[in-house]
Amino acid sequence: MCKSKLYRLLALLVATSLMLAACGGGETAQATEPATGGEGPKVTSSGFVCPEPNPRMEVTSTELNLFVWTEYFPQDMLDCFELVYDIKLNRDEYSSNEEMYAKLSGGGAAYDLAQPTDYIIGLMIRQDLLQELDHSKLPNMKNFDEGWMNKPFDPGNRYTVPYLAGTDAIVVNTDAVENVPQSWADLWKPEYAGRMIALDDSRVLIGAALLILGYDVNTRDPGELEEAKAKLAELIPNIKVFDSDSPKTALIAGDVDLGITWTFEALAAQQENPAIQFIYPTEGAVLWQDNWVLLKDAAHADAAYAWLNYINQGEVFWLTLIDYTYINPNKAALEYAKENQPDIYKAYFDSPITNPPPEAIANGHGIEDVGEATPLYDAIWVEVKGQ
Repeated sequence: MCKSKLYRLLALLVATSLMLAACGGGETAQATEPATGGEGPKVTSSGFVCPEPNPRMEVTSTELNLFVWTEYFPQDMLDCFELVYDIKLNRDEYSSNEEMYAKLSGGGAAYDLAQPTDYIIGLMIRQDLLQELDHSKLPNMKNFDEGWMNKPFDPGNRYTVPYLAGTDAIVVNTDAVENVPQSWADLWKPEYAGRMIALDDSRVLIGAALLILGYDVNTRDPGELEEAKAKLAELIPNIKVFDSDSPKTALIAGDVDLGITWTFEALAAQQENPAIQFIYPTEGAVLWQDNWVLLKDAAHADAAYAWLNYINQGEVFWLTLIDYTYINPNKAALEYAKENQPDIYKAYFDSPITNPPPEAIANGHGIEDVGEATPLYDAIWVEVKGQ
């Protein structure tokens, strides 16, 4: 290289470096920073690139108040909503529908959205706790499988938007239990005394007792319920702990050997210990569906509609398949995962826990609102648990 060309090259490099310094740094340094505000994609602290809202809703509220189940949301889903809409999420949690209902019916709770399970929605409607949804503001309702819409607890989805669904059935550590139960009735055997975990859920436990007796899980007959109370009382010595927050914990730790739990908790326990199996009882599992409802006095309804549309986008809702693998009613999310996250989709599809056999669903029992019989169920639960 000749000297004159070398001098011209050095001058060019100096000029370029001065221009970069004047701009406050090089382009490469800026590109390594996550975009969390202003123009460009929004990125969570985990590195997940947030999809843009589709459609983007007009929102003036700056916060949204959720009253929801524990351990139920991918963090990226929460973070992305805050980032793309610049809305602060405030979240309180509960561990049973009865706890949720007691707080909301007591008044003074300033929540916008809650997450009740199917059977308690009728009661909430009768108590005027909910407002009807404006479906013109919910274009992404189209993403749900029709099998999870228009359910008996809310014909036409006037009040509810599906979230996740599942089954309540038998969980058992097959390394620790010699005689693996196959029916609800098996759980009453004396050999399981003090070895069981059970959901702190009146309708599931009373429902199991009713099924053993050959009755409907939604019976309103006082005589049948009295029989169920006596039957359920016989199960109490077998139950070491009631836990609806994290029943998998006792199973994984080996503090209990078997019991009654739901889809996600069984799968999470099995992932830690493959000997833990989920058994659909011969009398039929309990089927359930959790849903979003807009509360009567919601102060941030515009943000609530934005939330419901955003999380139900397929490219957002698929996140539930990573950490919260229940039965997923969002067909757009499943289609997205199948095309873009095939390993995650296959794990979901191949598991009989998250993708139950058709006969398990056909043989299952949905818990419904029992109207004027609700106090009978509540009284049974209080008396049996307190014995």
